[in-house]
Amino acid sequence: MMERLLILEDGSVYRGTAFGSDNFQIGELVFNTSMTGYQEILTDNSYCGQIVMMTYPLIGNYGINRDDNESMVPCVFGFVIKDYCEFP
Repeated sequence: MMERLLILEDGSVYRGTAFGSDNFQIGELVFNTSMTGYQEILTDNSYCGQIVMMTYPLIGNYGINRDDNESMVPCVFGFVIKDYCEFP
Protein backbone atom coordinates (compact mmCIF):
# COMPACT_ATOMS: atom_id res chain seq x y z
CA MET A 1 0.00 0.00 0.00
CA MET A 2 1.19 3.49 -0.83
CA GLU A 3 0.77 6.86 0.83
CA ARG A 4 -1.84 9.13 -0.75
CA LEU A 5 -2.89 12.72 -0.15
CA LEU A 6 -6.36 14.17 0.15
CA ILE A 7 -5.97 17.84 -0.74
CA LEU A 8 -8.93 20.13 -0.19
CA GLU A 9 -9.71 23.36 -2.01
CA ASP A 10 -8.74 25.44 1.07
CA GLY A 11 -5.23 23.94 0.99
CA SER A 12 -5.74 21.43 3.81
CA VAL A 13 -3.75 18.24 3.26
CA TYR A 14 -4.54 14.86 4.80
CA ARG A 15 -2.21 11.88 4.46
CA GLY A 16 -3.42 8.33 4.25
CA THR A 17 -2.71 4.87 2.94
CA ALA A 18 -4.11 3.82 -0.43
CA PHE A 19 -5.86 0.56 -1.21
CA GLY A 20 -7.50 -0.38 -4.50
CA SER A 21 -6.88 1.82 -7.53
CA ASP A 22 -3.75 3.89 -8.20
CA ASN A 23 -5.69 6.45 -10.26
CA PHE A 24 -5.30 10.18 -9.57
CA GLN A 25 -8.75 11.75 -9.20
CA ILE A 26 -10.23 15.18 -8.66
CA GLY A 27 -13.78 15.27 -7.35
CA GLU A 28 -16.25 16.70 -4.90
CA LEU A 29 -15.82 15.38 -1.34
CA VAL A 30 -19.14 14.20 0.12
CA PHE A 31 -19.95 12.50 3.43
CA ASN A 32 -22.02 9.39 4.03
CA THR A 33 -23.23 8.54 7.54
CA SER A 34 -24.34 4.94 6.84
CA MET A 35 -23.15 2.21 9.17
CA THR A 36 -23.67 -0.48 6.52
CA GLY A 37 -24.07 -0.58 2.74
CA TYR A 38 -20.57 0.39 1.65
CA GLN A 39 -20.81 -1.99 -1.34
CA GLU A 40 -23.96 -0.24 -2.55
CA ILE A 41 -22.36 3.18 -2.02
CA LEU A 42 -19.25 2.24 -4.03
CA THR A 43 -21.33 1.02 -6.97
CA ASP A 44 -24.10 3.67 -6.84
CA ASN A 45 -24.02 5.77 -10.05
CA SER A 46 -25.29 8.83 -8.15
CA TYR A 47 -21.82 9.11 -6.54
CA CYS A 48 -20.02 9.21 -9.90
CA GLY A 49 -17.42 11.99 -9.88
CA GLN A 50 -17.44 12.26 -6.10
CA ILE A 51 -15.04 11.22 -3.37
CA VAL A 52 -17.08 9.61 -0.60
CA MET A 53 -15.92 9.93 3.01
CA MET A 54 -17.56 7.44 5.34
CA THR A 55 -18.26 8.68 8.87
CA TYR A 56 -18.60 5.14 10.28
CA PRO A 57 -15.03 4.12 11.23
CA LEU A 58 -14.89 0.44 10.13
CA ILE A 59 -15.37 -0.54 6.48
CA GLY A 60 -15.03 -4.05 5.07
CA ASN A 61 -16.00 -5.94 8.20
CA TYR A 62 -18.79 -7.97 6.54
CA GLY A 63 -17.40 -8.40 3.01
CA ILE A 64 -19.25 -8.06 -0.28
CA ASN A 65 -21.48 -10.22 -2.50
CA ARG A 66 -22.75 -10.19 -6.09
CA ASP A 67 -26.36 -9.41 -5.16
CA ASP A 68 -25.81 -5.97 -3.61
CA ASN A 69 -24.10 -4.13 -6.48
CA GLU A 70 -25.97 -1.11 -7.81
CA SER A 71 -23.90 -1.20 -11.03
CA MET A 72 -21.22 -3.50 -12.45
CA VAL A 73 -18.22 -1.33 -11.51
CA PRO A 74 -17.45 1.19 -8.76
CA CYS A 75 -18.51 4.69 -9.76
CA VAL A 76 -16.97 6.81 -7.01
CA PHE A 77 -13.76 8.73 -7.74
CA GLY A 78 -12.46 7.99 -4.25
CA PHE A 79 -13.43 6.35 -0.97
CA VAL A 80 -12.09 7.75 2.32
CA ILE A 81 -12.34 5.61 5.43
CA LYS A 82 -10.68 5.36 8.85
CA ASP A 83 -10.24 1.60 9.38
CA TYR A 84 -10.14 -0.83 6.46
CA CYS A 85 -10.81 -4.49 7.30
CA GLU A 86 -8.94 -6.46 4.63
CA PHE A 87 -10.22 -9.86 5.76
CA PRO A 88 -13.88 -9.87 6.90
